[in-house]
Amino acid sequence: MARGLGFGVTAAAGSLVDRPVLVAGAGISGLAAAVALRDVGARVLVADDSPAVLDALPDGLEAWRDAGLPDGVATVVTSPGRRPDHELVGRAVAAGAEVIGEPELAWRLGALRDVPPAWLVVTGTNGKTTTTEMLAAVLHTAGLSSVACGNIGYPVVSAVAAGYEVLAVELSSFQLHWSPSIRPAAGVVLNVADDHLDWHGGPARYAAAKARALVGDVAVAGVDDPVAAGLLGTAPAPRRVGVTLGAPGPDQLGVADGVLTDRAFGGGELLAADAVVPPGPPGLCDALAASALARAHGVAPADIGAALSSFTPGPHRSAPVGEHDGVSYVDDSKATNPHAADAALAAIAARRPGARAVWIVGGLLKGVAPDALAALARAHADRLAGIVVIGTDRAPIVEALVRHAPDVPVEEARPGDDGPMAPSDLQDPMPGAVRRAAALARPGDVVLLAPAAASMDQFRDYAHRGDAFAAAVAGLAARTGGAPR
Repeated sequence: MARGLGFGVTAAAGSLVDRPVLVAGAGISGLAAAVALRDVGARVLVADDSPAVLDALPDGLEAWRDAGLPDGVATVVTSPGRRPDHELVGRAVAAGAEVIGEPELAWRLGALRDVPPAWLVVTGTNGKTTTTEMLAAVLHTAGLSSVACGNIGYPVVSAVAAGYEVLAVELSSFQLHWSPSIRPAAGVVLNVADDHLDWHGGPARYAAAKARALVGDVAVAGVDDPVAAGLLGTAPAPRRVGVTLGAPGPDQLGVADGVLTDRAFGGGELLAADAVVPPGPPGLCDALAASALARAHGVAPADIGAALSSFTPGPHRSAPVGEHDGVSYVDDSKATNPHAADAALAAIAARRPGARAVWIVGGLLKGVAPDALAALARAHADRLAGIVVIGTDRAPIVEALVRHAPDVPVEEARPGDDGPMAPSDLQDPMPGAVRRAAALARPGDVVLLAPAAASMDQFRDYAHRGDAFAAAVAGLAARTGGAPR
C-alpha cells in the first residue's frame, strides 16, 4: 500500500513556491500537476483552450485566459504534446522562465520526501505500455509499494503525492524531452524506429529524447535493435545491461534453451519463454526488459517468474474481438507506428501459420513517410489478402501502397462512401472499413486493425479507435444475421 504523504511547504521547494507557476494545458496530467503545485504552496495559474475547463478548476487554482505569459512566472509546466517551437514556449524562454513537463515536476517534488521514490523508466517506439504493465505486475508480486504511472495514464505527480515508493514509469519521447533532471534508478530503451518526427524535427532528435531514459544508475536497452544498442553504448550510466532474444552474454538478459535467463544480475533462469504472454518476439523482449528493471531494483527471480507467467496484457494489443463467417478479427489499435504494426503482422504469421491477413491501416502519420507503410506491405505481401486504408492521411498511404506493393489489393475507406449506412457511420470510418475488409477475407483469414498511425484525426485516442473496430465487427454480424463468436 502507498503511504499518503502529500507534500509539505519546505525551503527545498525553491522556485516552485516563491514565484507564480503557469500550467499550460488542463488535461489529466496538467490538472494533477496544478493540484500538486497548489499543495506545496505555489500560486498556480492554469491556461487551457477550453473556457469550460477553466470555469471548473479545483479550488485554489487560478484561470489564466490571456494569450501572453503571466508576470513573474519562473516555471511553465507544459502538456507533453506542446512542441519546442510553440509560441508559448518561445515567450517563456524569452522571459527567462523554464519550461518543464509533469514528470519533471514529479521528480522535483519527489525529492522533497525524506526517501524519494525509485524510478524505473520504460521508453521505446513500441512495447512501452506492455513492458510497464509487466514491470508493475512484478513489483506488485514482490510486495513493494509500487504503481504504474506516466504515459500509461496515471500522472507521475499523482503517484509521487500518493507516497508510492517504487514507480514503474512509462515515458514518451515528448515527456522525456521536457524532463531534463530525471535520473532513474534504472531505465530501458526497448527499440527506436521513426515516429513523431514532425514533433522532434528528425530521427536524431527523437532518439536523443529516448536516450534520456539511460542517464541514471542502470541503463538497459534492447540490443537486437541497432539504434537502441547504439544509445546503450554511449549511455553515461555506470552500469549498462542489454536484453536480447538470443543467448545472453555476461551483462545481458536473454533466451537460453527456451528459458528467459538473467546473466547480468545473477538471477539465472526466470521462466519458460513459451509461458510469456503476449507470445512472440515483441512479448519476449518486453518481458526481458521488465525483468531487467526489476532485477536492477533487487526483485527476486521467483517473483519475476510468478508475475510474468500469469500476466495478461491490456486491451487493444493483439486482442481478439470476434469471429464471423470463419474470419477472425484482431484489435491492435495500440500499434500507432510502423514498428508496432510490423510486430502485429508478424505475430499473426507466428500464431496462425498459413493464415492470411487483411490489414486495416492509416490515421495521422506524425511525420512518418507513407513509404514506411508500403515497405511493411511489401515485406508481408505473401501473407496479405488485402489492405484497407482509413484516416485523414489515407491518400498518400494508398498511393505509396499501390506503387510499392502492386500485387496486394488496396481499398480506401471513406465514411459514407460505400452504400447505405447508419447515421453514426457518417462520422465513423470503421463500419465501412470492416465491411470492406470482410469482403477481402475468406474463411481462415484474420482481419487485423494495426493502424501504424495516430488516432486523433477521427477518434479520441487509440482505445476509442479499437472500441469502434470491435463495435463494427459486432455490427457486421448483426447486418448479416449472425453473431460474432
